[in-house]
Amino acid sequence: MGSVPKWRIALAAVVLLVLGRLAFSMGPIYFRNLELRHFVRKTTSNPDSRNKSDEILRMSILDKSAALGLPVRPDNVKIERSPTALLIDIRYVVRVNLPLYTVDLHFYPSAP
Repeated sequence: MGSVPKWRIALAAVVLLVLGRLAFSMGPIYFRNLELRHFVRKTTSNPDSRNKSDEILRMSILDKSAALGLPVRPDNVKIERSPTALLIDIRYVVRVNLPLYTVDLHFYPSAP
């Protein structure tokens, strides 16, 4: 077996650096979304939440998302009630500006 050409090693290093940069830029956003998703699930599973008004629930979600640095607006939070369940659905977009590229990450945390 021959040795690997230096240009292939250099190319692999560049690819790994790009992937690392992407993970460094987008990873925290995904983890904050995961934390918001856990908060929403905890809220819907709490029996006391059924007695709270939609506006109080919406404000608690907006407060949590603001604390996490997520751009959730009041019209992004939909709350539906049925006789047996409380459904909270959130849809929001986070724009990430990378060198030479901008990406919009769409998130849909919800819980029945």
